Amino acid sequence: MFVTPAFAQGAAAPSGMDFISSFVPIILLIAIFWFLIFRPQQKRMKTHQAMLAAVKRGDTIVTNGGVVGKVTKAVDGEDLEVEIATGVKIKVVRSMISDVRTKSEPVNDNK
Repeated sequence: MFVTPAFAQGAAAPSGMDFISSFVPIILLIAIFWFLIFRPQQKRMKTHQAMLAAVKRGDTIVTNGGVVGKVTKAVDGEDLEVEIATGVKIKVVRSMISDVRTKSEPVNDNK
């Protein structure tokens, strides 16, 4: 009267197709994350690295701290010399530049 049949006894073991189909949503989520998050981030990093490599004397830059100045000395190494006011020069690590506002025009000395 109170006894119910045990339904779990008649269940079969999961087949290989059920196992594969359970991973399809996970694979789709990974693909979505890749195209919406990781790929655009990598593109931004590449453009930022190219911007940092192209900084030269005369460019107006903005540092991560919000300091705006004009590059007075740029060597291929890490440090830049930036003039933030008339006669006030500071050293800035190249990787701490967040934006290049104005690019200077190259000087033509062949006139």
